[in-house]
Amino acid sequence: MICPPTVPTCRRPGPNPGSVHRDQFDFRCLERRIGGQRRARMSRARTVLWLSPTLRSVLSLYRARFMEGQPQGPPNPAAMENGTEPNREERPPGFQETTITEGAAKIVFPSANEVFYNPVQEFNRDLTCAVITEFARIQLAAKGIQIKVPGEKDVQKVVVDLSEPKEDKAEPKEGANLALEDQPRTAAVGEICEEGLRVLEGLAASGLRSIRFAREVPGLRSVVANDASARAVALIRRNVQLNEVAHLVQPSQADARMLMYQHQKASERFDVIDLDPYGSPASFLDAAVQAVSEGGLLCVTCTDMAVLAGNSGETCYSKYGAMALKSRACHEMALRTVLHSLDLRANCYQRFVVPLLSISADFYVRVFVRVFTGQAKVKASASKQALVFQCVGCGAFHLQRLGKASAASGGRLKFSAACGPPVAPECEHCGQRHQLGGPMWAEPLHDLEFVGRVLEAVSANPGRFHTAERIRGVLSVITEELPDVPLYYTLDQLSSTIHCNTPSLLQLRSALLHAGFRVSLSHACKNAVKTDAPSSALWDIMRCWEKEYPVKRERLSESSPAFRILRVEPRLQANFTIRDDANPSSRQRGLKRFQANPEANWGPRPRARPGGKAAGETVEERRRLLQNKRKEPVEDPAERAAWLKTFPCKRFKEGTCQQGDQCCYSHSAPSPKATAEATPSDCPEAPSQNPAEPGAATGPGIE
Repeated sequence: MICPPTVPTCRRPGPNPGSVHRDQFDFRCLERRIGGQRRARMSRARTVLWLSPTLRSVLSLYRARFMEGQPQGPPNPAAMENGTEPNREERPPGFQETTITEGAAKIVFPSANEVFYNPVQEFNRDLTCAVITEFARIQLAAKGIQIKVPGEKDVQKVVVDLSEPKEDKAEPKEGANLALEDQPRTAAVGEICEEGLRVLEGLAASGLRSIRFAREVPGLRSVVANDASARAVALIRRNVQLNEVAHLVQPSQADARMLMYQHQKASERFDVIDLDPYGSPASFLDAAVQAVSEGGLLCVTCTDMAVLAGNSGETCYSKYGAMALKSRACHEMALRTVLHSLDLRANCYQRFVVPLLSISADFYVRVFVRVFTGQAKVKASASKQALVFQCVGCGAFHLQRLGKASAASGGRLKFSAACGPPVAPECEHCGQRHQLGGPMWAEPLHDLEFVGRVLEAVSANPGRFHTAERIRGVLSVITEELPDVPLYYTLDQLSSTIHCNTPSLLQLRSALLHAGFRVSLSHACKNAVKTDAPSSALWDIMRCWEKEYPVKRERLSESSPAFRILRVEPRLQANFTIRDDANPSSRQRGLKRFQANPEANWGPRPRARPGGKAAGETVEERRRLLQNKRKEPVEDPAERAAWLKTFPCKRFKEGTCQQGDQCCYSHSAPSPKATAEATPSDCPEAPSQNPAEPGAATGPGIE
C-alpha cells in the first residue's frame, strides 16, 4: 500500500516571522504544489488521484472557516471559568429557545423542559432581592460602607462634631484628609465590593436568580451560581455573558452539598446561601448550616407542601424530623416545621437560627434565617420547640413546649424538661380524641424590625420590583400578625363545626376584642383568626352566635362535635358590635394581601429532565384529553362506550390485556402524536396481572 504524501504547508509571513496560524494557509500555493507533483512524477499519479478528493474537502473546509472568521484555537479555560467563553454546543434540528426579561436580568433558556424555570415565582425572587439588599445594608453599615440602590433617594447624613478644638483648623491639609476619610464608602450595583457579601445559589438552574443578584443587589463581592447539571451550567455561562456580569457571577458545576461541605472553614464560608430546590431541601440543610458565615443569611424554599401540610406525616418526619397534621393552619405549621428542622440541624454544630422573615405563598414556603454560633444559646433551643395536640372533632389545638427555661440566681437561665400534657385524653369541648404533631418552632416567625426595614425600602422605591404591590401587601399583614401566638383558626372551620351561618370577619374580631383578647390576621390564610383567646372562649363566642342564628338541633347526632359543643351554655356573653379597630390597616388601605391566580394552569412545574418536552400545546392537549377520565360523563351506555373507546388501553400496549374486542378501551395502534399526548389507562374489566409499582401515578391528569 502506498502511503499518501504529506500535505505541504505553505506559510505566509505573519506578525512574527516563522509563526504560522491555522487560518494562514496559502490555498493557491497548495494547489500549485499538488499540480506540480502530478506533472513531475507520473509514477505517483494513482496516489495523487486518490488523494485529490480528500484535499479538496480539506481546502473547502478551511476556506469556509477562514471566510466566516471563526477562531479554531483551543478553548480558553480561564474564560470558561468566568463564564465568558461563547457557547458552541451543537443544537439539534428544531431546537427552540425562549428569552425572558425579569427585573434587570435577561435570560435565555430552552423551550423544552431541560432547565427548570417557573415564572410564577417572580414574587419569590423579587422578595429575595429586597431581603438581601437590606441584609447587605445592615452588614456593610458596620464596616462603614453605604450601599446605593437604583431608584432610592440619597439619604446620606453628614454628622458634624461641634466640640472639636479650634486648634485642629490650623492644619488644613490634615483636616482635609480626615474629612475625606470620614466620608462613608459606597457600594453600587454591578460593582465588586471587596468587603461585600459572598453569595451562593446552590441550585441555580438557568442562573436567573444569581444574575438578578449581580444586577440589582449592591455590596456583593461574588456570586457563585452552582448546579449539578452540565446543561444548566452551560446555560448559566451563556446568560452570564449575555448580562455582562462575568466579573461577579462565577458558574460552578458540582453537587451543592459537596460544594457547601468544602466551605466549612470560617474563612471560606458564604455570607448568603440561597436554596430553592425542586421539592424538598431536606438533603441540603445539614451542609447549609455549616457553610453559612457567622450571622449569615440562609434562604430556603420548600415546594413539597403536600408533605408539609399533613398528607404524609411519616414522610414529613423522615425529611424534617416532625409529624405534620392536617389542619386549617397547615401552612403556618409548615413554616414552623421547616424552622424546627433548620434549628435542629444547626444545634448539632453548636449553632442556632434566628428567623428574619417566613413566608407562605402560593404553593411553597420561604424562610429567611440568620445562623449564629453559641453553646449557651443552643441550650435554649429545646424551649423554643413545641408539640401540638389537635382535636380531630372540633379542631381545637394546644401547644406543649419540649423544654422549660426559668430564671435562676445571678441572672442566669436554668433549663429543664417541661411538664405535660396540657390536655385530657378526650377533648373538653367535643369529647373526641387528640392527634399529636410536631415538634415545631414555637417562637416568632419574623423579626418585625427587619420586616419593617424591607417594607419601608420597597414602599419608597415601588418601581424597583414588578411585584412590589404584592410585597407591600404581604409584609403589611406580617407586621400586623401577633408574633407570640402560634397557629390560627379559620372562620369556615368554626362555623362548619357547629353547622351554623358564618359570621363576618369584622364581627368575630370585634367579639374577641370586646372580650379583652388580642386578634390579628395571618398572611398564610385570608380567613385566619389568630388570637390569644383560649379555645373555650372561642367556642363560647360561637355559641352566642348560634343563639342569634339557631341550628336545627334535631338534625344533629348526639355523638357529633356540634351537638356536644352547643349543649353547653356559654359562660362568656359575646358582643358582636363592630369596632373601629377590628378592621386592620392593610384591609382598610386595600393592599394586595392575597394573590389571585396569576395565569392558567399555574403552580409547580414538571421537574426538568434532559431532552424534556416543551410545556406547550402538547401538554395542554394531554390535560384536556385526560380531564374527568374516571368520572361518569353521560348516563347513556352507548355514548359512554364510544367515549371510552377514545382512550388507548394500557394493558394492550404492554401485551397483557386478555379482553380482546370486549375491552372497553381502544386496541388500535396509537399514532406517535397520540402516544406522546395521552397516557393509556388501565382496563377495568381485565383482572390485575401486574400490580402497579409503589408510587406509580394512576389518577387522571397525573404528570
